[in-house]
Amino acid sequence: MSFGIRVAFAALALMMGHVAMAISLETAAAAEGPPNVVLIISDDQRWTDFGFMGHDVIRTPRLDRLAAESAVFPRGYVPSSLCRPSLATMISGLYPHQHQITGNDPPPGTDRAAMLKHIRRIPTLPRLLGEAGYLSHQSGKWWEGSYELGGFTHGMTHGDPKRGGRHGDEGLAIGRKGLAPIFDFIEECGEKPFFIWYAPFLPHTPHRPPERLLEKYRAPDRPIELARYYAMCEWFDETCGQLLDHLEEKNLAENTLVAFVTDNGWIQKTPQTKLPEGWRNPFAPKSKRSPYDGGIRTPIMLRWPGQIRPGRYDALASSIDLAPTILAAAGLEAPKEMRGIDLLKVIEAGGKSERDALFGGIYEHDVVDIDRPAAGLLYRWCIAGDWKLIVPADGSAPEVYNLAADPHEERDLAAEKPEVLARLQGRLDAWWPGRG
Repeated sequence: MSFGIRVAFAALALMMGHVAMAISLETAAAAEGPPNVVLIISDDQRWTDFGFMGHDVIRTPRLDRLAAESAVFPRGYVPSSLCRPSLATMISGLYPHQHQITGNDPPPGTDRAAMLKHIRRIPTLPRLLGEAGYLSHQSGKWWEGSYELGGFTHGMTHGDPKRGGRHGDEGLAIGRKGLAPIFDFIEECGEKPFFIWYAPFLPHTPHRPPERLLEKYRAPDRPIELARYYAMCEWFDETCGQLLDHLEEKNLAENTLVAFVTDNGWIQKTPQTKLPEGWRNPFAPKSKRSPYDGGIRTPIMLRWPGQIRPGRYDALASSIDLAPTILAAAGLEAPKEMRGIDLLKVIEAGGKSERDALFGGIYEHDVVDIDRPAAGLLYRWCIAGDWKLIVPADGSAPEVYNLAADPHEERDLAAEKPEVLARLQGRLDAWWPGRG
């Protein structure tokens, strides 16, 4: 047999070996069943305030490790920078003007229960996963009445306003008082796949961290308000570590998709913060409830050992992508109403994405009309490449920023870049005109 023929046979054998290995891995994955899913949601944390995002003071060793093991999208966003509409988007994969949950509280004089009709009518991850045999557990922040209304099979929030139910009630104990309810749920699941909604009231106010953590951040030149917030971020990180450790101890980590996101940003107000006249919020402007990156930007992470290649991806990502991505991982098709994309495909393509723009809207804290989202609209925003457009709903002048050169949005370029303004305005209006 000639050398050339021997090489050809060797190459063919090697190729067949790779094919056999691929088939073997695919068969093993199928035998293992669909992945468990854990969704970790930080509550009121700025996109910069993690070690893996470059913060030089806040320590987040467990989330840093998760980032090293994950596909990380540093340019992740939530459509709206207020917790209730943001969380409703995560559970449904819909924009706020689609699911119509645009504010935290109902109009004055309106029963809170009147807003719950929307969570009943929209598709939710727990309901869709339940059709494939998943059990699901809600803990932490949850505004939509009892956990059952969202389709969860298990949960902590009762949602009864007569017993103090508003945005989590008994569920808000998770993290701050341990994770026993989640651990008990995992044990109860046995061999069934599970979905966990871990949305602890952390690092959200009240900023009352353990003294052992606060001591680490006290400094003569650091306002105590900032030290408390920093310590809360590390406390949240510790609880994430406890949950991730438990998955490893139970030999569940290998077949569990862990997703991470924040509900909205936060810039801690201190006595030195320059504030507009009449500002009464504990956070600084251009953060929570604003259309600026301090309010809407978040890192998004996905870890699934052996299935997702760790690394950093520059593609734009949004919390509307979480539902279709999780459904795809479970082998399910996303409902046509969901406008997000499957981030698993973006990862497989090395970060190349079919999307070139993101969109969102900011609304009044208290809903103006529970059936008409546009009634409470404050801003719409659009990001395309490095450019960002913010359009106030009251007709005020729009703002344009170059996020690559000006990540904290300090220089409005609308007057200097009318062509960018016009282009992004067209994209924004095509997405949703903010009327009707």
